[in-house]
Amino acid sequence: MTYRPTVRGRRLARELRNLREDRGLTLQEVADRLEWSRATVSRVETGQTRPKVEDVAGLLDLYGVPSPERDALLTLTREAGQRGWWTAYADVFSGSYAALEDGASQIRNWDPQLIHGLLQTDDYARAVITAGRMLPRPEDIERRLAARKIRQRVLGRANAPELHLIIDESVLLRPIGGRQVLARQLSSLAEAAGRPNVTVQVVPFTANEHAGLDGRFTILSFPDRADPDIAYVEGTMGDVYLESAEAIAKHRDRFERIEAVALSPEESARYIREAAGSSQ
Repeated sequence: MTYRPTVRGRRLARELRNLREDRGLTLQEVADRLEWSRATVSRVETGQTRPKVEDVAGLLDLYGVPSPERDALLTLTREAGQRGWWTAYADVFSGSYAALEDGASQIRNWDPQLIHGLLQTDDYARAVITAGRMLPRPEDIERRLAARKIRQRVLGRANAPELHLIIDESVLLRPIGGRQVLARQLSSLAEAAGRPNVTVQVVPFTANEHAGLDGRFTILSFPDRADPDIAYVEGTMGDVYLESAEAIAKHRDRFERIEAVALSPEESARYIREAAGSSQ
């Protein structure tokens, strides 16, 4: 099974890389002293593999890390190795997004075509998955639907993330699944927008050209300030995770510019309810 690092897994990888660099050691020097391959050290530091507790202990010995920092990093190693709900759906999730979304404290998403998966109704999601994924068997579609329903539980838990969605007006008009399916989806979306941790805005056609024309993206923020934001761009040829400070700043600015041309949350809620009524 391909390893898909959680937020803790990425944090651990970053901490281990920083420790090595602070000691002025190269990847090859660490590999030689531990009798590992250089590739093994690199995979641990880039989060491409889940390190064992004893391996991390060996790295900490080499770097001379004392307690309590040592104990904290070993605890982080154990937590990073815990299996999340998404591991049972490794055939559905091809990347790390589900694990990262589950650990996020804030999710900001712009989508000019679809309602976000966290707020999709079953019928709407079925239509999206059937058309977009081009899956050969009905059971494959149902498998993805089951995964999506479990994924949506993140919004109902005690420490639920803040979800800020901005959609294009065209999303309210495209009858995905048929007009009745769309009407029920929009009614559900309007209801969800009333939750304290959910904000939904609509970019009207009158906005003309704006910063969101290049396509959809998501920005994930995390409760621990040590974990930098991640910008996620989903594509048919593969997903992209952007973590550099420059890329994150650019996507934050892009989101804020889209937000500036969108209707207010209150105006958007009224517009969504009206669209739901006219779709019936």
